[in-house]
Amino acid sequence: MRRPPASAPARATPPRRLPPLRMLRIGGSGPEDVVVDAAGRVLTGTDDGRIRRITLPGPRGGARVEEIARTGGRPLGLEALPDGRLLVCDAERGLLRITPETEGGRRARTEVLVGSVAGAPLRFCSNVTAAADGTLYFTAASLRYGLRDWQADIVEHSGTGRLLRLRPGGEPEVLLDDLQFANGVVLAADESYVAVAETGAYRLTRLWLTGPRSGVRDTLTGNLPGFPDNLSRSADGTLWTALAAPRTAPLEWLHRAPVPVRRTAAAAAVHLRLPPRRVARVIGVDAGGRITHDLGRHGTGYRMITSVYEHRGTLVLGSLLEPGIAVCELPASAP
Repeated sequence: MRRPPASAPARATPPRRLPPLRMLRIGGSGPEDVVVDAAGRVLTGTDDGRIRRITLPGPRGGARVEEIARTGGRPLGLEALPDGRLLVCDAERGLLRITPETEGGRRARTEVLVGSVAGAPLRFCSNVTAAADGTLYFTAASLRYGLRDWQADIVEHSGTGRLLRLRPGGEPEVLLDDLQFANGVVLAADESYVAVAETGAYRLTRLWLTGPRSGVRDTLTGNLPGFPDNLSRSADGTLWTALAAPRTAPLEWLHRAPVPVRRTAAAAAVHLRLPPRRVARVIGVDAGGRITHDLGRHGTGYRMITSVYEHRGTLVLGSLLEPGIAVCELPASAP
């Protein structure tokens, strides 16, 4: 859908203040997505191609950081599987499955699950989630631009993102196309639908998988106050998304301009590479799309939050730019 998004919402109440963030340096930059495995350890990928596993600090010790694999590309979205393996969306190599290195000396093993779709290379693979039967749902952010030029796609408003599915033993298939920078993806707790973040359209789009509306696409939550990035689901069913940046009036005006104007601006964005604002904001919605948590903080030293994962009363945050992950407490009475 290439039509411009709705105007920015006039919210009656500002977001609740996000608690102070504590950054944990991990020996690499750009932990774009964060997930937590069955043992409570944080998994993330960095811009040097490494996958790191972080044991969060506790009352008896500090954080422990281990390298468990290298993708040979640029890892983005992750999904921890019940058997200990890890799904990785690599912006350069496609959708991967990694068997991590073990303390007993077993070397990490990497399989390319999807390197191409319908004969074309899978570019800019962004995020992935797994269903109970092993079906994988994953996104490709753009057909026109790669990770290095992601800002150009947002500016051009190209609408070339895709949601894809890989059934066990099958071939990848396109479920949705024409998405505005397809990003985070998550299943409902009952797997009745899959939600995808359309970063460039400020919305979470839903595709029904079961029931009388199976195959129907609609909006789970729209007109968000910023750019939704990765998605995760907490134990209570809350769907969390990080807002990587707030909306801006000039960009919204540009999205209503003719295509040649947008493409000229996109070419300029490739060279300008505007720095992100020092704003942190995360939003949680329930299964019906109602916003239940809206937490923000201005002037933070941790910029461009691209992922959020709730774990035992703690929010773990990732960033495309920072040299570590960040953690904070989830306010007990949020929102």
